[in-house]
This record gives sequence, C-alpha cells and structure tokens, in this order.
Amino acid sequence: MTININPIFITVGLLTLSNIFMTFAWYGHLKNMSSQPWIIATLVSWGIALFEYMLQVPANRIGHTVLNVGQLKIMQEVITLVVFVPFAFLYLKEPLKLDYLWAGLCLLGAVYFVFRNP
Repeated sequence: MTININPIFITVGLLTLSNIFMTFAWYGHLKNMSSQPWIIATLVSWGIALFEYMLQVPANRIGHTVLNVGQLKIMQEVITLVVFVPFAFLYLKEPLKLDYLWAGLCLLGAVYFVFRNP
C-alpha cells in the first residue's frame, strides 16, 4: 500500500525541521556558548547547520516539483518567523514585541503576491 502525501506538506515539514536546526545554529550559541571563543561557537554551529542542510536541500527539491523558487523562498521566510519568535521568547528570553506581528503581516502580503494567480 502506497501513501501519497502532498509535496507541499512534506516541504513544509522538512523546512520547519530545517529551520529549527538553523535557528539553533545561528542563535543558540548566544545563550550556550557566550563564554567560548567565537571559533568554537562557529564550529559547533557548522555542525548543527549540517543537519539543517540535510533537511533543507531535499525540502526544496521536493517543493520545487509543485512550487516555483519565489514561492519556496517566501514559504521559508514565513516558517523562519514562526520558528524564530517562540525561540527568541522561550529559549533566549527576549521580550515579545509587536514588531514580530508587523513583520508577520508584511510576510502575509508577500505570501499573497507570490502565491496569487497571475
């Protein structure tokens, strides 16, 4: 029995997981490794980023079968904001700002323009 899953769902799932790794690679060291030399933080971040790319590359290849590159990029930016805001608030203990809401509204505009029918 074969289960056919919509490529968009697979793409969103893989990009979300990829983005979690990316967010930790880019910003996790600010909390965990602030006393370490930057080169150590860089090497650890590269190690984390390897897993990000192992998810991101197949996600984009699968997604590109049904979406164009612009749609993939805007989808990634929306996922980035959805992952980053809770990460910044819950993990890095950054204040929750209305700026995130405004950024999200701007991205909704981008989603509209990139996904609308020409």
